[in-house]
Amino acid sequence: MQRPLIAVLIASAISMAAPAAQAADLIQVYQQALANDATYASARNALTAGQERSTQGRSQLLPGISLQGSHSRFYGSSTPPVGVKVDNDTHQNVYTLALSQPLFDYAAWQSYQQSKLSQAQAEVQFAQAQQDVLLRVAQAYFDVLTAQDNLSSIQAQKSATTEQLASAKRNFEVGTQTITDTHEAQAAYDLVVAQEFAAINALEVARTALQQIIGTAPATLSTLRAGVTIAPPQPANIEPWISAAEADNFNVALQRLNVEIAKREIARNRAGHLPTVDFTANSTRNSQPAVGIARGTTVGVTWTVPIFNGFAVTSKVRETIALEEKARNDLEANRRAASQSARQAYLGVNSGLAQVKALEAAEVSSQSALESNKLGYQVGVRINIDVLNAQRQLYSTQRDLSKARYDTIMNGLRLKAAAGTLKEDDLVPINALLTN
Repeated sequence: MQRPLIAVLIASAISMAAPAAQAADLIQVYQQALANDATYASARNALTAGQERSTQGRSQLLPGISLQGSHSRFYGSSTPPVGVKVDNDTHQNVYTLALSQPLFDYAAWQSYQQSKLSQAQAEVQFAQAQQDVLLRVAQAYFDVLTAQDNLSSIQAQKSATTEQLASAKRNFEVGTQTITDTHEAQAAYDLVVAQEFAAINALEVARTALQQIIGTAPATLSTLRAGVTIAPPQPANIEPWISAAEADNFNVALQRLNVEIAKREIARNRAGHLPTVDFTANSTRNSQPAVGIARGTTVGVTWTVPIFNGFAVTSKVRETIALEEKARNDLEANRRAASQSARQAYLGVNSGLAQVKALEAAEVSSQSALESNKLGYQVGVRINIDVLNAQRQLYSTQRDLSKARYDTIMNGLRLKAAAGTLKEDDLVPINALLTN
């Protein structure tokens, strides 16, 4: 007979939450992501491709050398007015070695400058991808811990509720409690069982999200040590963070490069009105059996002056001017978005630190309230539901405290990401807060 699905899920969740001999910490999971994350691998390949752009742009300014050849055979005959028909079959081999070196091509020069900016864009995009994978790993990691804490809290509530239900039934049988107490305990037990199933599913979803990043099923994860102290942001003033975000945020850097590329595009299109000058040289060898071998070399300068092209250049210039203005507006929008992200993350860190402090005090108070309700229940001044509510309050407070710590840590990482300074070394102090 197959095991019920619920039993399988519970067993799976318990095994996932069980401590292992050696749990994986945040840095180890991050290293797995660098090796296996498909999004990061795609960004790395995009960087490799982008690094070729300057070489391609420079090629328009370098000499071009080509070798051409042809072989032809003529079949024919001629008949003199008096005489015998004569065959005129012949063949010809022609080889030409040609060289062309641009001397003045303003459009090609602007294209080369654009290609260097495009390569810089690829490098900024890769740096942004490195920052993104770090944030995604940290978020997925703490999402798993949050789901584990939630499941542990619910299972602790279930254990306590089970005890209270058994106690209520015993007391009802001996006549010291009413059936109402038993019904209340039964209702609390049924509710926590339903919550347990939802928590098991949420944990599995969180682990799957982390698996999507690291490529394999995650091992048991290291958890936050009890009573950890989270450092506040440095500097403590919000203004330096906002200034850094407006100047160094990766989205801002990308848009700044877009503006420069747009300016070069205007100049490149205006070059459609300018002449081009090329140095050319070619050497030709012509071989014919009837006349022998002829050789020749030509060296010179060719130039082209555009006169009229149907207003295409003028239209292109107007178009690129509008696109440059669009790029400037996009830059300003990204600068404001980066400033807002930095502001939100900074406020999130500081409010999170205050929330953690308040919840730590609430945890102590909830523990004291539970002990008092247990004592009151033993002496008859508190009823079963009072103890259940006190237990539920304590477990909920502990769960909220862990979640507040995770959110504060993540807001600290987002603050550095908004300022464009987030790097792998920033995981080291966070990793020191974890325990196996």
